[in-house]
Amino acid sequence: MPRCTRKGCQAEYTEDSTDKCTFHPGNPVFHEGLKSWSCCSEVYKPVLDFDEFMKIPGCTQTDRHITEAAAPKPEAPKPQLTPTPSAKQENGAEVYTNAPTPKPKPAPAPAPAPTPVVEEEDDLEAVVAVGTTCKRKGCGVAFVSNEVNRVGDGEGTVCMYHPMPPIFHEGSKGYLCCKRRVLEFDEFLKIEGCKQGRHVFVPKATAAPETEQLTTCRIDHYQTLDRVQVSIFAKQVDKARSVVKFEQNSISVDLYMPGSKRFLKTVELFGPIDPDASSFTYFGTKVELSLKKTDTRSWTVLERTEHDLGNIAFTFGVGGRTGTIGAKESVLDANNKLNS
Repeated sequence: MPRCTRKGCQAEYTEDSTDKCTFHPGNPVFHEGLKSWSCCSEVYKPVLDFDEFMKIPGCTQTDRHITEAAAPKPEAPKPQLTPTPSAKQENGAEVYTNAPTPKPKPAPAPAPAPTPVVEEEDDLEAVVAVGTTCKRKGCGVAFVSNEVNRVGDGEGTVCMYHPMPPIFHEGSKGYLCCKRRVLEFDEFLKIEGCKQGRHVFVPKATAAPETEQLTTCRIDHYQTLDRVQVSIFAKQVDKARSVVKFEQNSISVDLYMPGSKRFLKTVELFGPIDPDASSFTYFGTKVELSLKKTDTRSWTVLERTEHDLGNIAFTFGVGGRTGTIGAKESVLDANNKLNS
């Protein structure tokens, strides 16, 4: 079955197929590690990973597929170096001789051996949909059936692929595992695999879980007449796994963040709160807790302490210097008004 050669499509089709062809009419753009398409870089933002770049959907649609291969550009002839003659005097006459050939530079030291690549394995127990493409780079074989592509040693089970990632350097394109380099992106997609193995249609889950890392988070707080507002600065908290508990005299937080980071803390509060009337909200960069006081007394600190703090008053929410949050004016109860 022929395969469409338009960039971004690469779909298999038949002559009477009615499927639309969705492709990229522009050229790939690789700059400082970012990868995108010139025709839709404002719609689909540049990505870092090459596999994500290959998944960017086409931005233009037409009624039919094509299989015409782009004509290769003729290579510019390499200039031939000719030795420059030099003149010297012999018996009053000029005699021309070729300049001595410069000595070749010593070959550079061989690069250190690359770190062994841990390759994925196919999960033979997983069900594969017909038409699923092999996940190995450079293969592109579509799944037909287990008998054709996964069982035995038939021709359809052979996978020619690149075990290492692609490399783009100063306009040249290739793979780290083999020496071939090309300039055109279409030619890069046609570089045949350099290693033979088995197809991977559904990668087997073999990655070990990341080690959990306990971390600390900055906590800010202010109070009003009847509430204490607490901000825990934790980015991208996993709402499904995280837990916030309110007790009459304490709060407990268990927050999960990206990179296997976890923040655990229990705070014994300065004063009692109403757990049922207290609440919390997740934001992109923090978690906000709103603690409902059971009385209107001013809290000296957020966390209860056994030390004598002396004549200290925990400031109510007011406007002030950079970083201060809360109300625009001080709000005091009757007891604090007498002390102010």
